[in-house]
Amino acid sequence: MTADTDTVETATRRQVATSPPGRFEIAPVAGVLAREWALYRRSWAPTTFAAIVEPVIFVLAFGFGLGSLVGAIGGYSYIEFIGTGIVAMSVLFTSMFPGLIDTYVRRVFQHSYEGMLAAPVDVRELVTAEASWIALKAGVYGCAPLLVALAFGLPPAPTMLLVPFIAFVTGFGFALLGIWFSALVPSIKTMDYIISGVITPLFIIAGTFFPVDTLPSWVQVAAKVNPLYHCVELVRDASFGLRPLADLGHLAAIVGFVAVAWSLAVLQMRRRLID
Repeated sequence: MTADTDTVETATRRQVATSPPGRFEIAPVAGVLAREWALYRRSWAPTTFAAIVEPVIFVLAFGFGLGSLVGAIGGYSYIEFIGTGIVAMSVLFTSMFPGLIDTYVRRVFQHSYEGMLAAPVDVRELVTAEASWIALKAGVYGCAPLLVALAFGLPPAPTMLLVPFIAFVTGFGFALLGIWFSALVPSIKTMDYIISGVITPLFIIAGTFFPVDTLPSWVQVAAKVNPLYHCVELVRDASFGLRPLADLGHLAAIVGFVAVAWSLAVLQMRRRLID
């Protein structure tokens, strides 16, 4: 009886999911977000601790340790420079790792998405909701290094209120990228290729720890294709002074990245969940 029921549920889910996509609706997204909030309330303490403490340690260690040797960069103290840069690194870590690992576990081991797709939720709405929830957390957690830099002398500015928005949009893109990779890798062990081969270069050549213009020309070109570089530039400009034209270009680059990542994540998740 159970086997027959499972077969019927699987066939129904595939029939619904493989039917032509209808209108994208907000209600299913809100439903998935409500589920995420219920789960988060049970584990918020360790999640928050890990997401905040690690970047704060980076700021203090590099800001005071390496900062005592470097002095100033571009007219700013090193702790101010790195405090704004590590905001982007924090956003990367708190968005791409959950997108990569959590969604893989839910899809492969917990089979959470099978139940969601049996409800009136399609893959587009599921992916959007999962990435939105991760981005919301990244938008909050990403501000921790900036608060540390403020505590150690970074002058406050009204435009710093833009930082959570910048972190959210960037986090949304990297959460989607993580979801795409989670549906692309053949096993959880192969995630090491993504972590070492993709995530590490992303934050190393983004202008987080040192200015990009000090790097070889070919690395500078690669850095400017990096979405995290544009996040770093936006956060620094929000902290030290906006440059409207340049910042619109950085924002456009991130929005373009989000659009591509969303398309890839939806396509690959549909293949994994339906096929």
